[in-house]
Amino acid sequence: MSRAIEQTASRRRTTCDTGCDTAPDAEQRLTVLARAHWPEHPADTVPPLPGFVQAGFNPLVAEVAARCLRDQQLSDPTRTGVLLASTRGDTLTPRLVAAALAEGRAVPPLLFYQSNPNAVAGQVAARWGLGGPVVCIAPPVGDPAATPTDLLLNTLADALSCAALLLADGEAEQLLVVAAEQRADTGEPERAVALLVTAEHPAPTDTTAPGARQHHPSTEEEKGSRA
Repeated sequence: MSRAIEQTASRRRTTCDTGCDTAPDAEQRLTVLARAHWPEHPADTVPPLPGFVQAGFNPLVAEVAARCLRDQQLSDPTRTGVLLASTRGDTLTPRLVAAALAEGRAVPPLLFYQSNPNAVAGQVAARWGLGGPVVCIAPPVGDPAATPTDLLLNTLADALSCAALLLADGEAEQLLVVAAEQRADTGEPERAVALLVTAEHPAPTDTTAPGARQHHPSTEEEKGSRA
């Protein structure tokens, strides 16, 4: 199922309207190195995620990311980033906070922490030792009557466009792209896809960046070049 969603989302990349694919170079082909999706079957579950309470969205992101990465040998984890995309985001945590405030109850501090999507994106990066950029985007809602599959397709299409830009700019060599949606009514996990992607022709490393190796010709090399 994840491959079909991925292919359809790739065809929709040119119609994304978040501004991610404004550069022509963003339409380079992406090579998919690994993929995973949730649910894999009707009885599929999402295990709890330590550090996140009463949550559905954050464990969903962490689980589909783990399914994508657990059997992979990353060429360079320090040059692998995380790109998380969701149109709805975490729909449950804001309701829990609002209910506690309305009833005069104390709000658990963890709810404020986990309401930021960067929290779980950073958790994924730390869990897998990824040192590349961590980016979160929220594509436009679009058609409110869209089916769950169409919603995820549009979310993934925007994510792939942004991933292409990051790779084209040399920000990373690989990106873990996660598109995840939570049910708006119950807050239960709905659908998620994770893709580990790289550019078909990776951008050259910026040799002027701090820490980059630079070759300085020796005196003998300079003499040889003049001969």
